[in-house]
Amino acid sequence: MISEKMQEELNEQVNKEFFSAYMYLAMSAYCNKIGLPGFAHWMRMQYEEESLHVTKMYDYILDQGGTIHLKTIEEPPLEYGTPLEVFEQTLEHEQFITSYIHKLMGLAVEERDYATQTFLQWYVSEQVEEEANVNDILAPLRMVGNDKGGLMMIDQKLSVRLAPTPLVA
Repeated sequence: MISEKMQEELNEQVNKEFFSAYMYLAMSAYCNKIGLPGFAHWMRMQYEEESLHVTKMYDYILDQGGTIHLKTIEEPPLEYGTPLEVFEQTLEHEQFITSYIHKLMGLAVEERDYATQTFLQWYVSEQVEEEANVNDILAPLRMVGNDKGGLMMIDQKLSVRLAPTPLVA
């Protein structure tokens, strides 16, 4: 059983994860629009991954006897700028999510909620991976700048990202 406060904060995170999925789907559409199908594919796979994150947290709240409170999802932007700016915004967003996951973990520690601490540890590790993956793309993007040949090589590399594996509870 989770506390009312933890339930409220986990529901906030569900909303943030839904927004993440929504934003990555919008970024995918934008990348398609600017002629970068590999970037679009990477963002589409990120959308799929975020959708799995939502489901995992949703199920945890229910498994703990909590109540799901689905809130309005903020509308994501339509435009994201250059490919470099797209991934800079991606990193900024992932860092925001990381900070909120840390806030949740802090609350779980404060409340001595060991089950939620164990559950959230997966998200803590996942966020390390998320930020590293984005940084691995940002490095070559910063090197090539607006060089069309370099962007096309990166686009090709991003086009082979595999679909995320469904999470096991």
